[in-house]
Amino acid sequence: MPISRSGKRSPERKSKGERIAVTLGDPAGIGPEVVLKSLAVWLKKPAAKILLLGSARFYADLANRLKLKMVFTDIQNLSQWDTLPACVVPCYFFEKMPEKIARGRFNAALATLAVRSIKLGAALATEGEVDAVVTPPINKASTKKAGFNIPGHTEFLASLSRTKRYEMMLVGGSLRVVLVTRHLALKEVSKQVTRERVKSAITLTVLELQKSFGIRRPKIVVCGLNPHAGEEGRFGREEIDVIAPAVREAQKMVKAELVGPLSPDALFYDAYEGCYDAEICMYHDQGLIPLKMISRGSGVNVTLGLPFVRTSPDHGTAYDIADKFIADPGSMTQALKLAVVLSKNRKRYAPRRG
Repeated sequence: MPISRSGKRSPERKSKGERIAVTLGDPAGIGPEVVLKSLAVWLKKPAAKILLLGSARFYADLANRLKLKMVFTDIQNLSQWDTLPACVVPCYFFEKMPEKIARGRFNAALATLAVRSIKLGAALATEGEVDAVVTPPINKASTKKAGFNIPGHTEFLASLSRTKRYEMMLVGGSLRVVLVTRHLALKEVSKQVTRERVKSAITLTVLELQKSFGIRRPKIVVCGLNPHAGEEGRFGREEIDVIAPAVREAQKMVKAELVGPLSPDALFYDAYEGCYDAEICMYHDQGLIPLKMISRGSGVNVTLGLPFVRTSPDHGTAYDIADKFIADPGSMTQALKLAVVLSKNRKRYAPRRG
């Protein structure tokens, strides 16, 4: 049986359908705004049950600012979730939120609430109370100033769930980009592109495509690091000494078709045309520039390797427009939709334990 935050065993849930927890995000940014804008449309034809990890009063005040007619209520335990009418949005949080929010600038108290909401979401997902966690953006500089050493959602959720192998995938348009290195200075990338890192990214991507995306035998292309994929060593030997051997080793381990390393300036057109199920990229901008160009504000961040589904919009807190209430909810809407799809697929395709 799942364990509740109170430490007591909670009854196995009997309700059908997927259950999605949405964390608070940074209240000083646009995260809560895009969540409510997405939910305003979602509630007309809900595809899953949504739980907001924040206070009902906070969301009600924000909905009023956005001129959205929505009803929120605080619940004290998760058994109340299933008793609510579909038009009422349940809010589940154990922290007191300030009555007034100063949007668009750093606030240590708000950054702390954002972190605690993430911890709650990870706990609920790990305990099996929810199928997926959708995370609005946090501001890394703000959380650091508030005393938290959090590189990002990806690493933090992996730590909370004790996940050792994890990767960041960005989904947008026809692309599914996985990054071998993430937020790293370019001068450090070559050192971090190792045979083990490339092989791990490939094999975990294959596993997740099979169990979360339902693709039985995926076709994956691997990018080179250097221009023209090194041109047989002319522009560097990483492709010869590191990436190609990693691809060969990974091919022996997975049921998938692996291609590469290929030159990124050529392969992304074929990827855009749907020739591959995923693209393994060596560094951040190599994959995210083409993805964000074609996704047009609807890209989704997916953490691979977690024991639960996690998705997020592919944008930040946007402090510069947070007090204008003009944020585009497109990416958040897609994050919610993808969370439902991946949750359903995991139930269908993930190998059963025991």
